Amino acid sequence: MTRKIRKAILPVAGFGTRVLPATKAVPKEMLAVFDRPAIQYVVDEARAAGIEHIVFVTGRNKSAIEDYFDVAYELEESLRAKSKTALIEDLRPTRLEAGAASFVRQQEPKGLGHAVWCARDIIGDEPFALLLPDMIMLPDANAPGCLEAMIAAHAAHGGNIIGVNAVAPEFAHLYGIVAVGAKKDIGFEISGMVEKPPAGTAPSNLYINGRYVLQPEIFDILATQERGAGGEIQITDGMRKLMSWQPFHGVEFQGRVYDCGDKIGYLRATAALAMANAAYGADAVAALQDELAIAARHRPA
Repeated sequence: MTRKIRKAILPVAGFGTRVLPATKAVPKEMLAVFDRPAIQYVVDEARAAGIEHIVFVTGRNKSAIEDYFDVAYELEESLRAKSKTALIEDLRPTRLEAGAASFVRQQEPKGLGHAVWCARDIIGDEPFALLLPDMIMLPDANAPGCLEAMIAAHAAHGGNIIGVNAVAPEFAHLYGIVAVGAKKDIGFEISGMVEKPPAGTAPSNLYINGRYVLQPEIFDILATQERGAGGEIQITDGMRKLMSWQPFHGVEFQGRVYDCGDKIGYLRATAALAMANAAYGADAVAALQDELAIAARHRPA
């Protein structure tokens, strides 16, 4: 019987160098994607999938994240005094229940694998989810969220689960790519993985999209793992070692993935989430169409 996935790790200690200068004084996770910080979308995905406790692995100058998910007494009292109940309801998803979040420091930028290892004592001996906060997922109509689908696969198969999406073969060398094994009722077996394979050598066109369900044995591997690409402790290296004695399955996410750690990805995410917003979507489409028409008129001949 597989154990329920109750806890999730969100590594939020990075500097956000790909979106400087916006992140000089503001955590990249707190940059607004349309009407809320990027981190809110990732937390919402985790909670919708049944996650009960979120471990934020933070760094210096990231206290805004902890404050954001706390109760803002003064703000809420001011809104109540003005009978702005709709705005108070908008704030409700920004509160994490007492005891439902932990914050640990990654004192040095040693890589994603090291950030995950920093959460080991809070996760304990349970399987857990790992969500990269740069990646925002927008499911197709009537499709489940990415982590929700992966947890269903974990309930069926146990072991470790990796979320994937298809990429054009000519861009596969830019990503971590999985090798596809036998198909399953939910997902497929993963027979291998490679980080940024040389052009033309990728084992598939399915890239790792920043969502994982991992067994706690990964912590023992990360504790002694040597530095890999970029001089950092890489989670992919740890997963390859774990794969030698534990099964891995892949689940292809039915939807779009936006990398908000990149300036153009951030732009795409903002536009997509604005157009998908129930209250403002139609106005967002009209506004973007207007801007495109203006740009076309002013584009040099």
